[in-house]
Amino acid sequence: MARLLTAARLRFCGLETLVDDAILIVSELVTNAIQHGDGAQVTFTMTVRDGFLRLAVHDETPSRPIACHADAEHGRGLFLVNCLAAAHDGTWGTSDDGTTTWCCLAVPGGRP
Repeated sequence: MARLLTAARLRFCGLETLVDDAILIVSELVTNAIQHGDGAQVTFTMTVRDGFLRLAVHDETPSRPIACHADAEHGRGLFLVNCLAAAHDGTWGTSDDGTTTWCCLAVPGGRP
């Protein structure tokens, strides 16, 4: 559902060029929250401000995600998030308490 909402909202806002990468990032962040979080609720937010698209996933678990060595089936998610953020002149990180993981992508043309 988060992927569908992301794609629809970005298209509505005229940001089609970010759709593919944004839905991959959202998919990875939400999956990490579900698989590794202990909380019963996962919240996804998407905002555009100051020329950046910010995708954030919040869960109830106060622990930071760790980029680990990838094998055939696991461990590539945060590596992909990092690569996609860098490709869009952005970054990713976690909140101080570790409950929110976010990624920012520069909006083409620096639109607000």
